[in-house]
Amino acid sequence: MLTISRTLALPESELVERFLRADGPGGQHVNRTESAVELRFDVASSPSLPDEVRARLLARRDRRLTADGVLVIQGRRFRDQGRNRDDVRERLAELIRGALLPPKKRVATKPTRASKERRLAGKQQRGKIKQTRSRKPDLE
Repeated sequence: MLTISRTLALPESELVERFLRADGPGGQHVNRTESAVELRFDVASSPSLPDEVRARLLARRDRRLTADGVLVIQGRRFRDQGRNRDDVRERLAELIRGALLPPKKRVATKPTRASKERRLAGKQQRGKIKQTRSRKPDLE
């Protein structure tokens, strides 16, 4: 059971783990052990996720999400399989925790009068600097 929050937990049956050979440091040992972990979680057909959370996860433009709605997370940060496994599971939990809360509504704002005036004053200043560059010096 992967605990996401007090009200949400994912059963082990919904998580598919595959172990791969990791690249990177480790010497000859890295060629013999499968320490990298690939975790697959089917977001689209998971009965454990509430509908709103599922919709938010699927709406994200995440390269780890396949066209079928399967989230694929790879972990090869550490040299041993156990730590990589824990890392991948924690990253999945953080991703789902981020989708639990609805995004804040954007409040439209207008620039203040002072900020408009500062912007225009800056533009005038810049224009004067450019004008002085184009003037030919008086050679009298």
